[in-house]
Amino acid sequence: MPDARPRIGGWMLFALAVAALVLVPVAVTFSSFAQVEGDILAHLTEFVLPELVGNTLWLVLGVAVGVGVLGVSLAWLTAMCEFPGRRLFDWALLLPLALPAYVTAFVAIGLLDFTGPLQTWLREGWGLTGLPEIRSRGGVILVMSLALYPYVYLIAKNAFATQGAIALEAAQSLGLSRTQGFFRVALPMARPWIAAGMMLALMETLADFGTMAIFNYDTFTTAIYKAWYSLFSLPAAAQLASILILFVLVAVVFEQRSRTRMRYGTVGRSAASRRIKLSPALAGLALLYAGAVLAVAFLIPITQLALWTRDVIADDLDSRYWAFAWHSVLLAGMGALMVVAMALLLAYAGRQRPGTVMMWVQRLATLGYAFPGAVLAVGLFIPVAALDNWLIDTGRAWFGFDGSEILKGTLLVMLLAYLVRFLAVGFGPIDSGLHRITRNVDEAARNLGTGAAGLLTRIHLPMLRASLLTAGALAFVDIMKEMPITLMTRPFGWDTLAVRVFEMTAEGEWERAALPSLAIVVAGIIPIILMTWRGAHSHG
Repeated sequence: MPDARPRIGGWMLFALAVAALVLVPVAVTFSSFAQVEGDILAHLTEFVLPELVGNTLWLVLGVAVGVGVLGVSLAWLTAMCEFPGRRLFDWALLLPLALPAYVTAFVAIGLLDFTGPLQTWLREGWGLTGLPEIRSRGGVILVMSLALYPYVYLIAKNAFATQGAIALEAAQSLGLSRTQGFFRVALPMARPWIAAGMMLALMETLADFGTMAIFNYDTFTTAIYKAWYSLFSLPAAAQLASILILFVLVAVVFEQRSRTRMRYGTVGRSAASRRIKLSPALAGLALLYAGAVLAVAFLIPITQLALWTRDVIADDLDSRYWAFAWHSVLLAGMGALMVVAMALLLAYAGRQRPGTVMMWVQRLATLGYAFPGAVLAVGLFIPVAALDNWLIDTGRAWFGFDGSEILKGTLLVMLLAYLVRFLAVGFGPIDSGLHRITRNVDEAARNLGTGAAGLLTRIHLPMLRASLLTAGALAFVDIMKEMPITLMTRPFGWDTLAVRVFEMTAEGEWERAALPSLAIVVAGIIPIILMTWRGAHSHG
């Protein structure tokens, strides 16, 4: 058995340093209350905070209901029922993950707004008026639910598949109908998985900036941006970020409690061998429902993006776009390399020094994924700016340095924020890959005189090739889509595809936002293909 007692050494110190880096923005944001600006704080407390808290609570409640209903119902259909097109929908219903929520948002507004093609056609052709307003709280909740339901769908589908249809048949043998068996047997058994998926979706909701900015729906992320760039007050931005962290930590606690209740087992045979044969009428309804969700969440938006791109590509595709694409690819590539390297070392530290302390240190080090990009941008910019000012003063006093920036004008803050935010994305696949390598391999290599470094480079790295590729691809695409970190910390002139989308949507130029959005979506397809391929391999 591995020793559970803490063992301080190089690997433990490294893991502690990574965890400290993740906790820096949290500590900085809460320390901002030591620099209270009375007028700004009074304004925020009286006029801003009540609206932010109300908007955030309604948004969280609405999205929880939306992703729960969509994700669970679609998971049940594809995992437990047989109907035409089930195999296609099994993986195709994950495709909305490739669409950033802010892209779905501006497509929805472009299509469904009062001056959009749908309402114009209904007014002119059918005389229909008074349709619900898309630029509303309901519109935000609808878009976020369509963008994020795959989190619940993916996890709940696996839960239903592992239970097996025999659990449902056992319920029926006790006199329950299929509907009663679903609500009283299958759903309670899958509740921890469903809760975990919902928590992931809600953390993404709390972290979202682009969708809220497009809908002009004020939440903490948009307020942090306005406090920094409109009020020019970093302390105010940090104070708002600290309140947002409290919301996030509540979600993390619920997610962790749900995960601790999970038990990975099967009841009877898998669902694949005992799927429910739906009647022709119900099979048709299942096909219609799954097809409608896929169409609204992915096919219609991607088609509209392609049509808008066709209209503007001749004028917009110029040298600027190659710069946007190059900056996006370069930043995503650099960030992904940092994430993969750090995740590999962190996972390897756990293998070299296993135990309870290391497990908790790794959890702290990967907690950054729960923090919104706006929080990390503020929490890392403040200490880097303070260090920058100290370096400038020291350089001026000792060497006559006359510059105004040393670190603030570089990519340092942005890359550090990427690393903290997406380290968990890279850590998961790599840590899972390491766990699949038996300890016998390590012992045999050590008996042949191989040290820790040689064990990693000569033995583990070749065996982790697929895991490293998956981790790098996931981190690359997440960084490509990331908006608030890039928008708030980029050096002058470092515009990316995501920044271009923000600028065009801020001006209501939906058509001109389509081209960079389509490029981001194409990159977003990569992890969907990888997840589908890994799923087929693991079940094949």
